[in-house]
Amino acid sequence: MAIDVGALLEARARRPERIAELAAAREKRPLLGASGRLFIIAADHPARGALRVGSDPLAMANRFELLERLCVALERPGVDGVMGTADILEDLLLLGALEKKVVIGSMNRGGLVGASFEIDDRFTGYDADTVARMRFDGGKMLVRIDLADPASVVTLEACARAVNALAERKVMAMVEPFISHRVDGKVKNDLSTEAMTRAVAIASGLGVTSAYTWLKVPVVDDMERVMATSTLPALLLGGEGGGDPDAAFERWHKALRLPTVRGLVVGRTLLYPPNGDVVAAVDTAAGLLPKETT
Repeated sequence: MAIDVGALLEARARRPERIAELAAAREKRPLLGASGRLFIIAADHPARGALRVGSDPLAMANRFELLERLCVALERPGVDGVMGTADILEDLLLLGALEKKVVIGSMNRGGLVGASFEIDDRFTGYDADTVARMRFDGGKMLVRIDLADPASVVTLEACARAVNALAERKVMAMVEPFISHRVDGKVKNDLSTEAMTRAVAIASGLGVTSAYTWLKVPVVDDMERVMATSTLPALLLGGEGGGDPDAAFERWHKALRLPTVRGLVVGRTLLYPPNGDVVAAVDTAAGLLPKETT
């Protein structure tokens, strides 16, 4: 679809207050609809310098193209909302794409890809106050735990505080945990069953309450064992994209049948499919979600 780039840029330059006005007037919806499922499009990668999709290191760099793809995805049946940083969510507000959508603000984007401080994932995005003031539905945080890097405890402590602050405001804390380590100087997430089981256990215990905590997890081997580690509702993430989409769909299909799994939070895999057909990719993913809770 074509977006009104001129109006967007004019509002950015001349009427910045329009963002707050639209946030205050936006028509909201319940977090969970009748199906009890959530399908969220993820778009917070650029703020951490993660622009790669497959073999293209700058696939997500063109903001206008990204916004077009997001607007296409958000219009598809079954898509409940979007997760992103302030720059992207505010563009979508100005484009009128967030009406009756679930909106999740991304909070810690300071762990830049390839940086020496990548594990020290500082909160450079949304805070709980702003999530609540913008009338959004939650805040998302990335928790990578490297047992050999003391900076991990800084991130853990900051995420625990964010879980507390979001719970005080009765909005979702979406926690994305990994056990990570460096390989040839680069941070790699351990996607083994054992590592993800430990990551889920640690993330579930963050904060003074888990009442509003949801988990965002990758699909790994023996997902039944991994997801049995916690009673918290969970959403499946999509990965870096660029791989075999049919294989990804099959993994999601199986994992979506687990009792604590409530849906998907997927970005690059659907926004930048190998064949370029965003509509088909999003519709296929939406079709995987069970229509009723069990």
